[in-house]
Order: sequence, then structure tokens, then C-alpha cells
Amino acid sequence: MVVSGLLPAQGRAGTRCENATISPQSAAAAAQTALTVAAALDQRDAPAALVARVGTDLSAQGLVYSHVGFVVRDHPAGRWTAVHLLNECGSDRSNLYTQGLVNFFADDLVNQDARIVWLRPEQAQRLADYLRALPRGALHQPHYNLIARPGSADYQNSTAWVVETLAASLLEPAGATRLSNNRREAYRAAEHDGFRPDRIHIPYSKRVLGGLFSANVAFTDHPIGTRLAGDYPVVTVRSIIEYLERSGHVDAQREWRNGQVMTRLGAL
Repeated sequence: MVVSGLLPAQGRAGTRCENATISPQSAAAAAQTALTVAAALDQRDAPAALVARVGTDLSAQGLVYSHVGFVVRDHPAGRWTAVHLLNECGSDRSNLYTQGLVNFFADDLVNQDARIVWLRPEQAQRLADYLRALPRGALHQPHYNLIARPGSADYQNSTAWVVETLAASLLEPAGATRLSNNRREAYRAAEHDGFRPDRIHIPYSKRVLGGLFSANVAFTDHPIGTRLAGDYPVVTVRSIIEYLERSGHVDAQREWRNGQVMTRLGAL
């Protein structure tokens, strides 16, 4: 597993890596969000949770949060450590990262909005135990595709890794390792438990004329019928949280928009 330095220099959730120094204002904003999230995590004192952030503007697709990772209490890398998959600088590769919360929120984000999802206590403990002992490359397919087909054996994106990891940690019988060693089986287990992917519409004309070709996007992961119709099934933050809610795995949630805690949860 990759352990990042003080500030993120690479692996930026699908963006290009550049030798740019983070501004004092951005660093301060990330630190404030990290303190706010850490205080909420300390208050509830669960061993693990999910934390979502807004790294890319997906409003055109009707989405708010673009990225989600796990946060683990008393991880070997620190008190509250984010564990997540990141695209390597807009390339067709990815890696698993452990980061402190400041790094997690300093990754050239659209804004500092955030959402924590706590699981039921026994599930949070299973998730924490799984992540603390996470072997190198666990359920990880390094060939990255931003619009990876859910259940694809050839590609993976950050949200697909989260779903598969949830299945392996929450749904695997005690002492078994089948889901931990097989991505396809892990995804099928999540489907059986109620997971349903989102559908993102990308018109064929926009693909051809809009220049939607880059190293980290592989339309060929989807069948020809999907490509012609333009409705791509994709694992999104929204589909993950809605699955956890629908399947009864959520114990509590908290959200911040524009620096303020939300009295009612907003759209995903």
C-alpha cells in the first residue's frame, strides 16, 4: 500500500499531476475540514467510516460527491487514516493510498463539502479489522477506467474498489477469504445484498466530437449497445450510499456544505 507524504504530489483522483505548490488558503481550508471531520469521528468513536468529498464537478450528471474512501481509527499510519484508491495522474493506472485527513481534503478539490457515513457497530468493526490488515493489492485492479463497468475484471475505478471492499469486509462469513480474493465474486455479493449502479449518460456525439478520450477513460469496457445508447452503468458515491441505506447498513450520517453542518442531509 502506498503511503503519501505531507501533501499529495501524485495519485490525484483522475487529474493530471503537476509540480504545483498548494496555496496557503487551500492548505488552511483542507486543514479546517480535516479538523472538523476528525472531531466528528472522535465524538462518535466508531472504528471505521466512509468519507465522501467533491473532487470533480459532476453536476452535469446530477451528482454531488465524486469520490469516497474509508477512514480508519488507530490505523498503523495514524489516528484517523483515509484508505482509498486513486488514479495515477490521469493515466490508465491506479494505486491504493493511505493518507491523513489533511491530505485527503487537499487534493485540488472543487470545494470542501464532506459527508461521513457510519456503519452499524459490528459492521464498522469488521471493516476496520479488514482495512488494518489489508494485504498489498487487495481486490485491486491497477488498470484504471473512470467509467469502469461494474463487475469488470479488466478495469476498476475508486468507487468500484469501495463496493468490492465493503462486500469482502461486511458480507464474507467469518474466517472465509473467497470474496477477499475474487473481485467478480465480491461485486456479485454486493449486488445480491442490494447494490445497484448509477447510469451516467454520455451521448455518442459528445464522445466523438467532445474529445472525451484520455488515458483514464476506456469506453470499450462497455458493450457496443451501451456505447451506442450512451447510458453507462457506473459505481458512484451516490449509488454506494444509497445501497448502504437501502440494505440497512447505515448507523448515522453527517454532512457539511459551505463549511456548515447540515441539519438535513443534502443530495448525493
